[in-house]
Parts: sequence; C-alpha cells; structure tokens
Amino acid sequence: MSPDLLFWCELALKMAMTATIVVAASVAVEHVGPFLGALIATLPTAAGAAYIILAIEHPPAFVAASALGTVAANAVVAVFAFAYALLAQRHGVLISITTAALLWFCAAALLRLVRWTPASALALNAVVLAITIAASARFRRDAVSKKAIKRKPYDLPLRALAAAVVVAIVTTASHRIGSFASGTLAVFPIVIGTFVVILHPRVGGKATAAVLAHALPPLIGLALGFLGIHYLAERIGVWWSYAVGLALTLSWSATLWLIRYAAATFRLKASARG
Repeated sequence: MSPDLLFWCELALKMAMTATIVVAASVAVEHVGPFLGALIATLPTAAGAAYIILAIEHPPAFVAASALGTVAANAVVAVFAFAYALLAQRHGVLISITTAALLWFCAAALLRLVRWTPASALALNAVVLAITIAASARFRRDAVSKKAIKRKPYDLPLRALAAAVVVAIVTTASHRIGSFASGTLAVFPIVIGTFVVILHPRVGGKATAAVLAHALPPLIGLALGFLGIHYLAERIGVWWSYAVGLALTLSWSATLWLIRYAAATFRLKASARG
C-alpha cells in the first residue's frame, strides 16, 4: 500500500472513530451523566486509529517506542483536562479550550527535552494524575441539567462533522514524524476537546468541566494500556499487544464503574436503614 493511500486511510479511520465517540459521549452525558460520558470520551479511539496505521506502516520496535511517547503524553492530557475544568468555572468556551490547548502544546514540547523510560513516564503520570485528580474533585459535583438540553434534528450530524474536521486538521499537520512524536500526537485531546466545544455552549462551563474532571481517573487505565503495548509489541506481536492494552484500559474503566456502583448501592442501603 502506498504511503499516500495509508495516509488517507488513517485520516478516514480517525475521522470516523472520533466523530462516533464524540457523538456517543455527548449523548451519554445528556442521558446518564458526566461519569459514564467521561468513561466513553477517554476510550482510545483517535489514538487507536493512529496505532492501527502505525502497525501497518512500521515495525514493532517503532510501535513500542511510540507507545512510550503516548504514556508520557498521557500526563499532558491530564493537564489539558484540568486546565479546562478550572478555566471553565469562570470563562467561556473559547478562552477555556484555547488556553488548555496551548498548555498541552507547551507541555508536549517539553516532553521532547527528556529521554523517557517506562519508569520515568509512569512516575510523571503518577505525580500529575495524583495532583489533578485531587485538585479537580470539587468540579465533579456539577451535573448536566437535562432541562438545558434541547437537541435539534441536525445536532448529531453537526457534532460528528465538527469532530471529523478537527481530526483532519491535526492529522494532516502531524503526518511524517518520528516515533515519540507520533505517540505524543496520538493522544492529542481531539475527542475531549471537540466534545468540550460542542457541549460547553449547550450545558454551560461548569457542567462540561464536570465531565473532564471525571475523565482524569480513567487516564490511569490509558497509561497502563499503552505501557502494556510498549512492553509487548516486540515480544508477542503488535496486534496481540493492542488487545492486551485495550483490555487493561477497559478493565480499569470497568473497575471505576464498579467502585462507583458499589458506593452508590451502599449509600442507598444506608439511607434506607436510616
């Protein structure tokens, strides 16, 4: 397959997957709240599309190196999510998302100044996620008001189109780069960024910020998944390593859901007894 054809396949796949997940996540938030919406929004969709193309274009060693870049960049996604959640408490969507995106680019550029190892990348995630998860706890209390949501017939297609256009721009700009940069840009927050642009004007900054605050704990599973790919791509093959990485990510998200469900059940029983 020619490089040009691979590029267009990657672009089409990314656009389709990202558009689908943005629509699914925003609809989920409307109906089931920010927690499940965040679990959906943090699935490795756009990154997954990028890694499918990487597996076709490059050897396992390149994929493994890219996955290490993704693990390190995962911490930068946490910075993006927290920055937006903080800014959205007082500012509109333009200031909030633009500032958060600028912070992402600056932090991603700084990543290239360090020679990352699995241990140092994990340590970075541990520090950044511990700080951002704790600091964003107060933002997770706000919920999406269903009364504020009045969907029009063209609303879902517009969401999908907006997501697809953003993916096209970023993918075109990031083509033909090295392994670490490929891994970093694979987790550029296209999904949650587009999600924010769509949802913020509809339900308000605080409610949208609650979704991104809820998205921080699932990022732990994303880091573990790509760490698995880094270690296993050359040992068991790229595609099997992808399966393991996805299983790790989904298992972590399922664990978070079970913990939340158990806590809600306990509170309900305690309330009934009281």
